[in-house]
Amino acid sequence: MFVPLTPLRFLHRAMDLYPNKTGVVCGERRLTYRAFGERCERLGSALERSGIRPGDRVAFLSFNTHRLLEGYFGVIHAKAIVMPLNVRLTAAELTAILNHAEARVLFFENDFADLVARLRPACPSLERFLCLDGGPAVADGAYEDLLATGEPGRADVMSFEEASIAELFYTSGSTGAPKGVTLSHRTLYLHAFPVAATFFLDDTVVDLHTIPLFHANGWGRPQASTMMGATHVMIRRFEPARVFQLIERERVTTMALVPTMANALLNAPERAQYDLSSLRVVYTGGAASSPELVARVEAALGCPCYAGYGLTETAPVATSSRQKSTVVYRDEADRCARQAMAGWPVPGCEVRVVDADLRDVPRDSSTIGEVVIRGDNVMTGYYKEPEATRAVMSGAWFHTGDMAVWDEEGYVQIVDRKKDIIISGGENISSIEVEKAIYSHAAVFECAVIGAPDEKWGEIPVAIVVLKEGHALTAAELLAYLEGRIARFKMPRVIEFTDQPLPKTGTGKIVKRVLREPFWEGRERRVHG
Repeated sequence: MFVPLTPLRFLHRAMDLYPNKTGVVCGERRLTYRAFGERCERLGSALERSGIRPGDRVAFLSFNTHRLLEGYFGVIHAKAIVMPLNVRLTAAELTAILNHAEARVLFFENDFADLVARLRPACPSLERFLCLDGGPAVADGAYEDLLATGEPGRADVMSFEEASIAELFYTSGSTGAPKGVTLSHRTLYLHAFPVAATFFLDDTVVDLHTIPLFHANGWGRPQASTMMGATHVMIRRFEPARVFQLIERERVTTMALVPTMANALLNAPERAQYDLSSLRVVYTGGAASSPELVARVEAALGCPCYAGYGLTETAPVATSSRQKSTVVYRDEADRCARQAMAGWPVPGCEVRVVDADLRDVPRDSSTIGEVVIRGDNVMTGYYKEPEATRAVMSGAWFHTGDMAVWDEEGYVQIVDRKKDIIISGGENISSIEVEKAIYSHAAVFECAVIGAPDEKWGEIPVAIVVLKEGHALTAAELLAYLEGRIARFKMPRVIEFTDQPLPKTGTGKIVKRVLREPFWEGRERRVHG
């Protein structure tokens, strides 16, 4: 029998098998799966009654809350497309995205009322502005009032077209203008299974949503955790003290972090005040991890730490550094090094490292190529941008723009973005490799390495470093520390210390483009690869 693949089936499963279990914890509010599911159904019903039609875009401007999570199921219940927005974007950036998508409805939190007042006259396609947590003057109504106009009732999954678009995510824009990534019902459904298997999800899991849900729905956790009957714990904003409080109070078992988040938790003085013993596993991704970070996370949080890799375009999870039975760690250092890698592919996803002619590069852990991906988790394409879609596809293979090496076991290690590789005097320098070496210094809180123009060498590596509070370090001392850790040609030629946080996307990734701009003003930088 053919039953259309849609994430709504996961919600129906949770409502049937775990109706009285706490499914979602948000602040002081606790919703059973039955109550949560009925709210999702009411949202879908209310949207249909208000005139939303299949394929319409429904946007959310919200931190992680149960209402945003309801949007992931309620909007697609109405066969519309849910469109979570990056809360860190400016009014101009949001205007460009909303107009490109031609969204019809915007749900927003009261925190963004002033921002929404600027969006109203600039976004003609938006017909209704509904406040998720109140009713400021700029709103046309309140979310809860809209829900009251709907009614619970299960959508007929047999009426769904699994190839239709369910979610529209705009990329972070860390390397250029955001593009709208379209993810179908089928893609989201098939992505949830390897996420559940790879991340060891079962119905005993208490999943803390530390990653913003506008980032490819928090690494695919809403669907996978719902499918398995896990408990979702929402955290509106990432604040170390609040993370620790929720872990202790809700007995959280798992969470995912970008490296900057992990670093913040490691350096939070209040960590020792909380009982974190419920944690079973922590995952890092979104940017390259280091063996030192893996070791420090495990020591501080008392549980295994595994890295992974993916992109918005891959829904997002493509690989994980979980242990493979055919790999025997040589020692503790080798274990941490393996667990800090992007790792090996999840089921349903093929990953290769190739040259410019799409031929596999040698699996020698040293020859650099581009990561290409084919699988059930790859996007349908960029919304309304067929040329941009064709530019990243070779047949069924998606070009990630990430440069990597790999080995005979299929382990992939990302060395850099194509746009971040530094070519100095003809030598390729991985900014990530240099950053890992700098991060290992005990005084360093965060850093970024970029290429700056140089008359003699073409480009030189420049390190921008933020020190931990109360620590001191000079450029000469840092260079002396790096001696022997990286080759001399990779050493930063310039080291700048700053007491300002480095610019980041809404998901915590450092935006190197912004850091490069002052160095390249008035010059043209060639994109490598």
